[in-house]
Amino acid sequence: MALGSSITKAVIPAAGLGTRFLPATKAMPKEMLPVVDKPAIQYVVAEAVGAGLDDVLMITGRSKRALEDHFDRVPALEATLEAKGDDKKLRTVQEATELGNIHYVRQSDPRGLGHAVLCAKQHVGYEPFAVLLGDDLIDSRDELLSVMIATQQKTGGSVIALMEVAPEQISAYGCADVSAVDGEDYVKVNALVEKPSMEEAPSNLAIIGRYLLHPQVFEVLEHTAPGRGGEIQLTDALQELATDNNDGGGVHAVIFRGRRYDTGDKLSYLQANVTLAVENEELGEGMKSWLKTFVATL
Repeated sequence: MALGSSITKAVIPAAGLGTRFLPATKAMPKEMLPVVDKPAIQYVVAEAVGAGLDDVLMITGRSKRALEDHFDRVPALEATLEAKGDDKKLRTVQEATELGNIHYVRQSDPRGLGHAVLCAKQHVGYEPFAVLLGDDLIDSRDELLSVMIATQQKTGGSVIALMEVAPEQISAYGCADVSAVDGEDYVKVNALVEKPSMEEAPSNLAIIGRYLLHPQVFEVLEHTAPGRGGEIQLTDALQELATDNNDGGGVHAVIFRGRRYDTGDKLSYLQANVTLAVENEELGEGMKSWLKTFVATL
């Protein structure tokens, strides 16, 4: 794999059960929960395509057919909207189907994020690729993927995204021990720990759901034993890539200081809806007016 080779493929694991949002996710994939007027997964696909990653592979599971349907055409609906002259709604419906080339593969057993990424091996081949977790929404005004791609072009290895969190929150994340790289904005990853206690954490730098991975990660994942929670952890594979002298090019990180929403968390999901509704062209003014009135009554 040549240093500086272009990255065009994105993998989006979407096989999770969404238990934190039950009963809403009993019959609907958590990725299809709406954020204002679009399902959360559409924001993630749009982010990938916007960064030039127009070959998208979703790792799905049982009861995830709605994901495929959402990104597929619905000729009858489009014809009805066209006949009504409702061009605005027609454009919003077509927006999802025109995002990029979207493929699907099933993760037969829910064996963790590392296993979900391994399911992409045949599609990706031996080239660098991105992994975007569907729970993480990155505000479209804040650059992350493009910065990570540029970093991967420089280093040739794997690149992860980190974000500072309060020390008491670090046990909910993978955590990184890092060191500075002279003259660069990115950092070198020395070690990774999955969901450490506050006392055991090497820093307050949490791994968030954006990765640029060297294809060597597949070979590592094939022999990665189940870790925390009995699942194959991507963090464990990245730890090996960061510490072993192999062909994987090491692991570096970009520290993200922009706006991120965790749509897998109820409070953050609601905050994402309110924030994006306030900034919505149609809803913004009405939402802000209502919020001022509502907050005044608290």
